[in-house]
Amino acid sequence: MHTRHPIECIVPPYVLRSIQANGTPAQQVWAMRTLTNSAQFRGQRQVLAEIAPLALAPRVVGKRRMIYDAEHGFILPGRLVRSEGDPPTGDPAVDEAYDGSGHTYDLFSEIFGRDSIDGRGLQLDSTVHYQSSYDNAFWNGQQMVYGDGDEDLPPAERLFNRFTLSLDVIGHELTHGVTQYEARLVYWNQPGALNESFSDVFGILTRQRALNQTAAESDWLIGAELLTSNVNGKAIRSMAEPGTAYNDPILGRDPQPGHMNDYVNTFDDNGGVHINSGIPNRAFYITARELGGFAWERAGQIWYYALRDRLQPQSNFQDAATATYELAGELYGSGSLEQQAVRTGWAEVGITVGEVPQPEPGPVPIPQPVPGKGCLPVAASVLDPVLRLGRRRSS
Repeated sequence: MHTRHPIECIVPPYVLRSIQANGTPAQQVWAMRTLTNSAQFRGQRQVLAEIAPLALAPRVVGKRRMIYDAEHGFILPGRLVRSEGDPPTGDPAVDEAYDGSGHTYDLFSEIFGRDSIDGRGLQLDSTVHYQSSYDNAFWNGQQMVYGDGDEDLPPAERLFNRFTLSLDVIGHELTHGVTQYEARLVYWNQPGALNESFSDVFGILTRQRALNQTAAESDWLIGAELLTSNVNGKAIRSMAEPGTAYNDPILGRDPQPGHMNDYVNTFDDNGGVHINSGIPNRAFYITARELGGFAWERAGQIWYYALRDRLQPQSNFQDAATATYELAGELYGSGSLEQQAVRTGWAEVGITVGEVPQPEPGPVPIPQPVPGKGCLPVAASVLDPVLRLGRRRSS
């Protein structure tokens, strides 16, 4: 069993290593700092994920948000600066973390009937202003943590904005908490890529619902607000077109595949968890577009119940495809538009589910003997090719 247990960050490690290799001296320093600071949490998140279902907190009904300020230090959670019901502070990072966790809570509560991350009203703690020039956001198994991006660098060298600026990133990271309490997908290879993909799915649904966007109206980009104008890119990931989010001399090129033919076998990135998540991401995107309307109403329901009720820690892409296809049939009817959309979504990325059974060949009619010279020989001559056809069909 693999034991790599990094925290679940929005910016993949291969992007930070690319900055280390290609950036300016200042950019290289903060990229190394971000990688190093993230490493201190390795193991902590996995331990918390494993004990979380065994240590459920008493049920507390309702939304409870607490925002803390690390004041550019590393001690968590930091100084409490805003609690549930408090007015805006005027600090954009504090207020964005507060609003973003609220939008995420509302999606799970009002659409899926789930009371917070653990389903039991878990308090949503967030820490902003973590470290200096910390270019990431992550769920550490207990709370959210956000860096401020490249605010300390000269404007011409800034690559990332503050990480609370992106609502789908907030929804993405908080969904790692939901996965921690439900499927507990192992953060390695295909289970880890599913872990990342489910976070992208509910991250984009959080933003779509907050903006009242249909599947057709959404840009399906993750982290579009994070990249500065200095970067040749449009987002961290594209769910609609994996592999097209950025192509930059410093960040590198988006390596995500959108089809199983291009699946990346690697030991990097925990077996490609941020890379190969493009495949299930696109499957969800296609399913949602096939169905039309608001993606959280049908496609989101199917994916949520798969995460909550069907998937296991070692589930792979085929398991997810099968689970969503079967759930679509259970929720909306066998052969329904919803089930067909799920099948199409997975088929478009090279994964087959719900093969349409071919009708069984009917009985071959036996011709009647033709009166005339030697009826029996005539009947036998007519039947001979029919029998040969029957043998071919049965072979």
